[in-house]
Amino acid sequence: MSALLSFAFLFAAVLFVLGIKMLNSPKTARSGNLVAGFGMIVALIAVVPQLQGPAHGAVPMLNSVLIIAGILAGLVIGAIGAYSVKMTGMPQMVALFNGAGGGAAALVAAVELLHHGGTPRGAGFITVMLFAALIGALSFSGSLIAFLKLQGKFEKPLTYPGQKFINAAILATILVLGAMLATADASTAPLLVFVALSLIFGAMMVLPIGGADMPVVISLLNSFTGLAVAADGFAISNVAMVIAGTLVGSSGTLLTLFMCKAMNRPVTNVLFGAFGSGSGGESQSTDVEGSIKPIQIDEVAMLLSISQQVVIIPGYGLAVAQAQHQVRELCDELAKRGVETSFAIHPVAGRMPGHMNVLLAEANVSYDQLVEMESINPQMERMDVCLVIGANDVVNPAAREDRFSPIFGMPIIEAEKSRTVIVMKRSMGKGFAGIENHLFFRDNCRMLFGDAKGSLQALVSGVKAQ
Repeated sequence: MSALLSFAFLFAAVLFVLGIKMLNSPKTARSGNLVAGFGMIVALIAVVPQLQGPAHGAVPMLNSVLIIAGILAGLVIGAIGAYSVKMTGMPQMVALFNGAGGGAAALVAAVELLHHGGTPRGAGFITVMLFAALIGALSFSGSLIAFLKLQGKFEKPLTYPGQKFINAAILATILVLGAMLATADASTAPLLVFVALSLIFGAMMVLPIGGADMPVVISLLNSFTGLAVAADGFAISNVAMVIAGTLVGSSGTLLTLFMCKAMNRPVTNVLFGAFGSGSGGESQSTDVEGSIKPIQIDEVAMLLSISQQVVIIPGYGLAVAQAQHQVRELCDELAKRGVETSFAIHPVAGRMPGHMNVLLAEANVSYDQLVEMESINPQMERMDVCLVIGANDVVNPAAREDRFSPIFGMPIIEAEKSRTVIVMKRSMGKGFAGIENHLFFRDNCRMLFGDAKGSLQALVSGVKAQ
């Protein structure tokens, strides 16, 4: 590798690291995306001179055309997807893109195994490639199932008797077949069976997981894709793939662990538990004391107008209603009346990591108004009104009070400590955890039923009329 190419890869690596670092804050997240994207362009350009033809010579003209066509097609598809997909569909797009990365890594591994079949590359090379094929294929099929769950095709876990034993048997078969391939020449038929079983295992692993756990699943599959890419890079001596894959794998793993910590659940419970299935919810509904107390739009508008501090807790219902612009307009009207507003962000609110941050940023909500759960909870007792929009499980006091609840121990936003809680919901339907929300029955809680977008538009009009 020439000194110029080495510098290009080093420069791309620095841009990747800076881009991920800038994603740490909503203020710099957009710039971080651009920085990391520019780093990927540098890496793509730098890797082309390393490509060799069949006789380790120059890249054939047809291959060059295919490479350029692939880059242009990816740019067009990515741009169209980014501009056309609504915010409610962003988690699905992330799952698809992540699956595409995993599938590409699996294809690279499979092609390298077949290309070098019969050559003295050693068991180490074959083992690394098999690992990349397994993890990449698993990430591909698992991401497709996550996409379908996020699309609402089957949000609830799909379980059946003996499922864990069947999954274990599939994994054991994959490992045995992989050991056989590592000690023999890689031929087409057993390699195809290996990849097919890996695809099946990825789908079977995600099917039993409930919709509420999809943010963790997407993050975990993202880390799998990174590991597969890094393994490919090690085996074919591609520095850019090693760096990018390692960064994605490590950051995805850390994010997965952070989100599991935010839910007070181990990763194994997410992968092998049945959270989100609705079990246990029905038996708890009769244990909640108190009654539901509805409230009207004009009453809420008056409460908001005479308040000094208002905190808004957004959830997936806000994204479904596409009401982020209306909530920003409401904040603007309250600000004209001297009301201080802020947004309490729970780490797992929505359907992907940072979903609420991205949703509110699209509506030009000031980054200074976004407050993390750990920072807002000590301030909740000073809040005049807490407006909960489409959030359910992340504000449920059962997580602290009911040790038999499936969400017991999960850190929540302590909405019930504010002077008045207004919960905006379409109906009394339960959240993805499938349990009753104790908050709804508190003396200081009022329920505003209706579509979030329509209710917020009416609230804006009501505040203006005050």
